[in-house]
Amino acid sequence: MKWIDIPPVWLLAAVIATWFIGQAQPFGLSLDFPITQLLGGLLVGAGIILMALAAMEMRKQRTTIVPHKEADSLVTSGIFKRTRNPIYLGDAAILAGLALRWDAVLALFLVPIFIWIIEKRFIIPEENMLRRKFRADFAHYEQKTRRWV
Repeated sequence: MKWIDIPPVWLLAAVIATWFIGQAQPFGLSLDFPITQLLGGLLVGAGIILMALAAMEMRKQRTTIVPHKEADSLVTSGIFKRTRNPIYLGDAAILAGLALRWDAVLALFLVPIFIWIIEKRFIIPEENMLRRKFRADFAHYEQKTRRWV
């Protein structure tokens, strides 16, 4: 079951919940305007780009992209100069963007919940692993680069 405890599964669950909320339109809440549709599309696109840039940088540095696995190197270049978690930031952007695109106003509350879950289940353990392995290098990186933005 450990293979199922990966961020894409959590994102998929949140996306499915967002879609159902959008279909149900509880309380008749709506943000269905052209500008929110555009913003939603831009967020989804930005999230995909963030994830792709991070994956390419990790591949270039020859380290794993899989959570819970030990990294071979500390990636601090490329998109990782701006955020320590570009993939998770991309996940959150995609979730928020889909909530806007599907006019699932109440699902926007899932975004901070998703971020909290990802932080507790993945980010903190991953950073602790990096802290143990790369000690001073990670401490310097952590001071220089924020977790999210």
